Amino acid sequence: MRIGIPKEVKDHEYRVGMTPPGVFELTQRGHEVIVENDAGHAIGIDNPDYENVGATIGADAAEIFSTADMIVKVKEPQADEIGMLREGQLLFTYLHLAPDQEQTQGLLDSGAIAIAYETVTDDFGALPLLAPMSEVAGRMSVQAGASGLEIERGGRGVLLGGVPGVPQGKVVVIGGGVVGTNAAFIANGMGASVTVIDKAQHRMAELDFQFQSLITTLYSTTHSIEEAVLGADLVIGAVLVPGAAAPKLVTREMVRAMKRGSVIVDVAIDQGGCIETSHPTTHSDPYFVEEGVVHYCVTNMPGAMARTSTFALNNATLPFIVSLAEQGAKDAMLANPHLMAGLNVYQGKLTYQAVADAQGQEHTDAAQLLAGS
Repeated sequence: MRIGIPKEVKDHEYRVGMTPPGVFELTQRGHEVIVENDAGHAIGIDNPDYENVGATIGADAAEIFSTADMIVKVKEPQADEIGMLREGQLLFTYLHLAPDQEQTQGLLDSGAIAIAYETVTDDFGALPLLAPMSEVAGRMSVQAGASGLEIERGGRGVLLGGVPGVPQGKVVVIGGGVVGTNAAFIANGMGASVTVIDKAQHRMAELDFQFQSLITTLYSTTHSIEEAVLGADLVIGAVLVPGAAAPKLVTREMVRAMKRGSVIVDVAIDQGGCIETSHPTTHSDPYFVEEGVVHYCVTNMPGAMARTSTFALNNATLPFIVSLAEQGAKDAMLANPHLMAGLNVYQGKLTYQAVADAQGQEHTDAAQLLAGS
């Protein structure tokens, strides 16, 4: 198989779909890899690094898309990239389709096969290709929130860790999954007062044990969310419903009642956000103020730590990339139900139920479609 690695084009996105060790694994197995010119340059991976492990360098994205059987990316394809996809071509990347009907329709119209990192599963019911980026985003969220609290950003001037004689800042994390756990870890390490809200009793017990009661856990209800948010200096939205649009757990009325200059970091913004006042932002213009509250809603947060993120992501994606290259998309998915769970679009059919539900579109069962094709 010929695998293409284009340079990412989303605003300030410097990650790259594969690292040289990953490329070497494929070329050693007899596959061809073509990498767009300078795709990894921003993070210290130059063209010779790829050539030394058997890759060829393509001049531009058009060459990559026109010649590759499988495209391996990081972020969802932008409009120009969707226009270069062709029928039957395999796309393996993050998609986050639920809140993005335009991208969904573009992929359906392309006739391509689109497998989303964020919906691939594992034996434990987890999302192994989302987890490494969730770890990065969770840790980054506290940094972004701390920066937002600075007066120059419009924040209320609170140091999260406080100083002797002055209370520490209050951090509320909504969602106790991978993002929330990593956010709590960093916020607790900075000396903040940390509360994590979740709806799973077992998860709250795990967090309480993990942090040795150094954080507070709350069962998620509208009342508990509102009470916690109104007292917070920093709220981190870390809610995830796999493949689906995030529920709006913090309303505009709650935001309006928050302390002036407090901060919201909505990590769930890739899936539409869990804060009603959120809207997507970019690394070049990450903050905005709404209802007197500073918001940070960057849709590709790990892109700011692009080298760490690239290597962490490729460690997770490589086994699946190898399977797809060795067996082809259909056979690889039929052999591995966890990979099949990642299938969102198959040659004009929408195959992920949560996306279809979010957009009011027709759903086609992936297993039946593949078995009959």
